[in-house]
Amino acid sequence: MALIEISNLHVSVEGKEILKGIDLFINAGEVHAIMGPNGSGKSTLSYVLSGREGYEVTQGSISLSGEDLLAMEPDARARAGIFLAFQYPLEIPGVATSTFLKTALNAKRRAQGLDEIDAMEFLNLVKGKMKELEISTDMIKRPLNVGFSGGEKKRAEVLQMSLLEPQFAILDETDSGLDIDALKVVSDGVNALRGPERSFLVITHYQRLLNYIVPDFVHVLVGGRIVESGGKELAEMLEAEGYARFENTKAA
Repeated sequence: MALIEISNLHVSVEGKEILKGIDLFINAGEVHAIMGPNGSGKSTLSYVLSGREGYEVTQGSISLSGEDLLAMEPDARARAGIFLAFQYPLEIPGVATSTFLKTALNAKRRAQGLDEIDAMEFLNLVKGKMKELEISTDMIKRPLNVGFSGGEKKRAEVLQMSLLEPQFAILDETDSGLDIDALKVVSDGVNALRGPERSFLVITHYQRLLNYIVPDFVHVLVGGRIVESGGKELAEMLEAEGYARFENTKAA
């Protein structure tokens, strides 16, 4: 049984069909990359997996370890181990980053039947993670993402992911707005979480991210359909040739 099974998924937004029959099976321990041009449906797929409102599934199914993911509310999906790293992380004024992280971690612990982590234990845990990601102590005292640079926002998300240790993490254009140094730090944080029980779906326009987070499988999404799948060499081909040869497929 795959960790994530997506079968014949059709999704509409405001009456317009965006995804037109997606089939995708992701086993535990695998990293899959989705590449495609703007408007192909990449972010739509990530939002449907995480349970964002406004995305109507008109046909098909998604399961997580055999359970019907579409029947779960977004918070239940998060507690079950789904994590979405946003392309543009939200700012939450008035909520310290450390408070947000501790609240999220304790919500997961309660769902697992564990005791909440106390303040000192949390501080020791988060300090270790921050050192790995080159995050300053000052940053987690600030309101979540408020005034953060693009690199700081992505580091904060990877810190959250590192603390929550999700079963299935979706990275929606995590490389957007990152310089090469920040990209390396964020990628190192993601790679540190790779393991036999955890899977990733990496959504990106560009092959450069996949130099650092090397995928097991690459899928080309064009016009709401996966039109080709392969190994990491497919990403290299796309970088060199672009998506022009898939235009006829898009129109079909």
